[in-house]
Amino acid sequence: MTSALRPTGQGIGTGAPERPVLDRTALRLVFLIPGGLALLLGLDAALLLLGVWAPLSSAEVAALHAPLMVFGFVGTLIVLERAVAARRAWGFAAPALLGLGSLLLLSPLPDAVGQTLVLLGFCALLGVYLVIRRRSPAAAIDIQLLGAVAGLASAILWISGVPISAMVPGMAAFLILTIAGERLELARISPVVDTRAESLGLAASVLVVAAAAIAPLWPEPGYPLLGLALALLVVWLFRYDVATRLASTRGLPRYMAICLLAGYVWLVVAAGVWIVGGEAADGPRYDAVLHSIFLGFVMSMIMAHAPVILPAVLRKPLPYRWFLYLPVALLHASLVVRVLGGDAWASTEAIRIGGVLNVVAVLSFAALAVTSAAMGPPKKPVNNALEG
Repeated sequence: MTSALRPTGQGIGTGAPERPVLDRTALRLVFLIPGGLALLLGLDAALLLLGVWAPLSSAEVAALHAPLMVFGFVGTLIVLERAVAARRAWGFAAPALLGLGSLLLLSPLPDAVGQTLVLLGFCALLGVYLVIRRRSPAAAIDIQLLGAVAGLASAILWISGVPISAMVPGMAAFLILTIAGERLELARISPVVDTRAESLGLAASVLVVAAAAIAPLWPEPGYPLLGLALALLVVWLFRYDVATRLASTRGLPRYMAICLLAGYVWLVVAAGVWIVGGEAADGPRYDAVLHSIFLGFVMSMIMAHAPVILPAVLRKPLPYRWFLYLPVALLHASLVVRVLGGDAWASTEAIRIGGVLNVVAVLSFAALAVTSAAMGPPKKPVNNALEG
């Protein structure tokens, strides 16, 4: 049987090859819809947890803030890109299951239904990585595979009934290692990245996954170990990521580099909290860790890669323009208010202000990205200081 991802013949009356079904932009966009809905619901939940007005006032939505953002939004977005890379029709089940499973948590169906779909989504993701690895074995793919294993472990914990706080190490490892592996894929073009560098990155990633598994079971030694493992991974990223050498360039490379380096700083903050404070299951330290990783790092990575990843997935250009810096600056400034002004000093007002601005930053980035895409490629280079 011919795969849906390979050409099957000639177009009717055109003599041109038929376009593979899952290469069609409209169909790929369908897979992003659950992720987009999960983002809006997750941001609504964030506002509810901050105690401010939100479009949907539901305790059920508020309780699902973390799964909606991690599995439903970010998971769907990242996994869709991997499914496109694998070029297997069945691989698209991974983003579909993650997105649909997250949304079904808000349906009248038992929670176990949505949780099971998320778990199956991670199983499909493991299959996707095995296909990619068989085609091109590399340490970068092994690191991403480790991240998928951590995500699967967090889904297993979830369906077994543990609190969300116990899932945070696995969810964090899933996203951090997926992004670290993709950064290594790009860094392989750099002369400083050799077999030794790849081995060091893989070793640090193994330590992160091992510590993420230990932390929920033995919190006292586990969380400081997880913080140490995360710190070692960040040191490796600062040493070998091409972003450190692109920050002095201009245009898109500089924009991406600044987003990446700022995100790595927030990983250092989360690692420091775990090393010094140990387990953070609730309260200010929990808030600081959660948002340093999932907003300061992960969302900054999404903003960095959007001009490259979204065109690869949707086949529509997202040109870089200077105004993409605005939501990036707002995201990190609002996190400083929230984490350093709010969590560190126990200021509820600072947490609330910073949190609301976090939401504004994410929504404004989405709006400006759509604006840039609608404007099309710039007609000519703009020799303007703002473009740097």
